Amino acid sequence: MSEYFKNDLLELSIEGLSNLGAGIAHAEDGCVVFVQNAVPGDTVKAKIIKTNKSYLVARVETILQPSPDRVENDCSSKGCGGCIYRSLSYEAELTEKRAYVAGAFQKAGLSVEVETVRTTGVTEGYRNKAQYPVQAGKHGLEAGFFAAYTHRVVPCDDCRLQPKVFGEIVAFTTIFCNQNGISAYDEVSGKGLLRHIFLRMGKATGEILVCLVLNGKKLPKEAAFAKELVERFPAVKSVQISVNEQNTNVVLGDTFRVIAGRDYIEDILCGLRFRISAGSFYQVNHDACELLYGIAKEKADLHGGETILDLYCGIGTIGLSMAKDARRVVGIEIVLEAIDCAKENAKANGIANAHFFCGDAGKAEALLQNAERELGDLSGATVILDPPRKGCAEKLLHYLAKRDFQRIVYVSCNPDTLARDCRILSDLGYQIGKVTPVDLFPRTGHVESVVLLSRNDLKDSQEG
Repeated sequence: MSEYFKNDLLELSIEGLSNLGAGIAHAEDGCVVFVQNAVPGDTVKAKIIKTNKSYLVARVETILQPSPDRVENDCSSKGCGGCIYRSLSYEAELTEKRAYVAGAFQKAGLSVEVETVRTTGVTEGYRNKAQYPVQAGKHGLEAGFFAAYTHRVVPCDDCRLQPKVFGEIVAFTTIFCNQNGISAYDEVSGKGLLRHIFLRMGKATGEILVCLVLNGKKLPKEAAFAKELVERFPAVKSVQISVNEQNTNVVLGDTFRVIAGRDYIEDILCGLRFRISAGSFYQVNHDACELLYGIAKEKADLHGGETILDLYCGIGTIGLSMAKDARRVVGIEIVLEAIDCAKENAKANGIANAHFFCGDAGKAEALLQNAERELGDLSGATVILDPPRKGCAEKLLHYLAKRDFQRIVYVSCNPDTLARDCRILSDLGYQIGKVTPVDLFPRTGHVESVVLLSRNDLKDSQEG
């Protein structure tokens, strides 16, 4: 391989995209080059910014010939690196995401059919949750998003993916903090008070939750802050403080204290009203979530007599959305606060056939003890899996196979861990049905997927 040095210029033809949004090219000697801000079909002059034994990282200096799929990057905050597809047409983005899902399964040694990516078509203003880290800037405390691969905050209060009101609340909060001498947390020294501004919104209700994450117990003039905030933004129905004094990358602390309004907001999803607390999981894209849950319900193929075992159930959204078409729903979740919300959500919607229990999916053998002690044997249930990005604990997958659950609907936000877990379940005797990607995170590198796994003696009803 030729010898390359930082700041060398290369003329490159961009052949593809990595799952992190970097263009993929090859230098004349075949060396792989990952090119920031490039899209497939571009011919560019790029400057090397990092060298490695097996690859190079470069940045576009000049676009010599733009790709037919290139579009104008109209984001005002290009440094955060969140919208990795902002320079790519949305049609091409969906093609890349389908290829990402298919590639993950190929790497896992699985031959599966990956369908066209399903989408609502809405690419802006769709997020109902945002967390803004803060830092000390030239003119005081400022908030925004971390630059790609760093913990350097890029100031931003007008993100195209967030509702406009989020930016207005962030701007109000930073002004209040600067006027009242409230300091920004510094990761290096561990000093400073305000760590994050955390926001949630119910799209259907318009209700907003504002949570300030502190490296301390109390915000100076917090009553005045809450009063002014609610007066300025009447949609704010909950103002909370979360204490996080740990040296950690985790955003929220373990405790929450209400300083105005309720300890939750509400939203309407799939025709049901849900109570959402600060710390509970709730999909960030309301409309695409309804699309996703509809697909999961189709794959579950319910006829009214089934028991749904909803693992990683959160506040109960998936299970409750299917409850009217099943005999009963049993939800398991490790976060007690979420279980309390799930129970309230079932009660508020008049759903009597849903039961929720606290349990750790990582401790498989004990997972169903509480539920089965109260409800009896759950063998034969249709399992819904919706784990975090790291996927399922392998012990859980072996436990599900050992219990001989015949049908598993797996909802995943990470194609790589989904493919890994499907490989394990395949080896344990499960047949993998069609994989349906769903774009819950337009313009970003993330994509959700749903797949039905069934025992080999059963037919995937989706296969026709």
